[in-house]
Amino acid sequence: MWHILSRRTIRSLLMVGLLICSSFAAGCTGGLNFTIDPRANLTAYPIVIQEGETVTFDARESEPVEGVITQYIWDFGDGQSAETTTGFTSHRYEVFGIFTAELTVVNDQGGQDVATTIINVNGAPILNLTYPDSIRSGDSVRLDASNSADPEGDELSFEWDLNWASDSDGDGDMRNDVDATESTVLLPTNRSGTIQGSLTATDSADASVKQLFTLIISSRRYEVTWESKEIEFSWDEYLDQGQEWEGNITPGEDGRVTAFLGVLELQQDVLAPQDNFTLSVLIVDEGYEESAQTGEGNFTSNESSSASMSAENMNPAGDDGIYDSDSEEELLQRLLDSSGNRSGQGTWIWSVTAQQADPDPLFEGTPDPDPGNDWTLTVTVTLLIPKLTEIAYE
Repeated sequence: MWHILSRRTIRSLLMVGLLICSSFAAGCTGGLNFTIDPRANLTAYPIVIQEGETVTFDARESEPVEGVITQYIWDFGDGQSAETTTGFTSHRYEVFGIFTAELTVVNDQGGQDVATTIINVNGAPILNLTYPDSIRSGDSVRLDASNSADPEGDELSFEWDLNWASDSDGDGDMRNDVDATESTVLLPTNRSGTIQGSLTATDSADASVKQLFTLIISSRRYEVTWESKEIEFSWDEYLDQGQEWEGNITPGEDGRVTAFLGVLELQQDVLAPQDNFTLSVLIVDEGYEESAQTGEGNFTSNESSSASMSAENMNPAGDDGIYDSDSEEELLQRLLDSSGNRSGQGTWIWSVTAQQADPDPLFEGTPDPDPGNDWTLTVTVTLLIPKLTEIAYE
């Protein structure tokens, strides 16, 4: 009986042992981890860029260790990410800053590894360019970029091309001149129209930004009225018989000539007959020439011998009104030099000639009792003077 029980006990114990071993074996198999991680390898170039440029990321040197790499997970550090099945990609950084790019590689065993790199994105300068909205010819325009800034706080350098219509450096390219390098420029103007130019600001990392500008320059506006004015020229000299005197005037510089009067008076002779002098005028630019002889004076009324000449209505009257012009000087020239209004401009040459001083000596070789004479020439020119008053546009 004992022998039988012992066998049964042994058999039961064996079965229990097998069950226990089976349970342990199942537990041991489930607890073992046979996953092998890949090795991530990340290269980025360039790692220092300007805002808006692209970085290339290369993870093709990554190793699966076992199996194959099935997934590349990219986190570019600027809030953007991507997933690829190949270890090569690129990304554009639109904003400046320092970013940590992270790569996660995953193999077909479910293993993964991480690699990182730093990308430095330099920010472009921020241009702040101001200038007047209303510009009139002759104004000096203040172009002000002094409030421009660099995101990283660098000092900025400036290059101004102040007029694309001119090639100041003579290289054949009218849009690459460097006419000024300060942050603020005072640009003079002398005529109406449009000026186009550009400003380039550059930081210490060679990031630059360019801004174009257009200046619209208006002409000035003037109210014109005309006033009559007389100007007088006077000379007094002494001429011996046969001598000639000349004097020049330019009355048309001051206004529009409308009339003139020239009067030559000789000193009254003590003895008759009166002396014979000639008064002449030549307006050089027009070829206008006129002469007059002195006439007999009246001894009884104590009148001297004299000659005179005159002209009226040499130019039409000026029209009052409103005129646009780039400058006061330009408008004056236009008013005075317009066709049909130029008579009397340029140089006037007045001359006095002593043809005969009477009486001559009665006997040859004796002193001439009247060798010459004193004279006075008075020329009065009537002008129309334009008066200009600048007014605002309505």
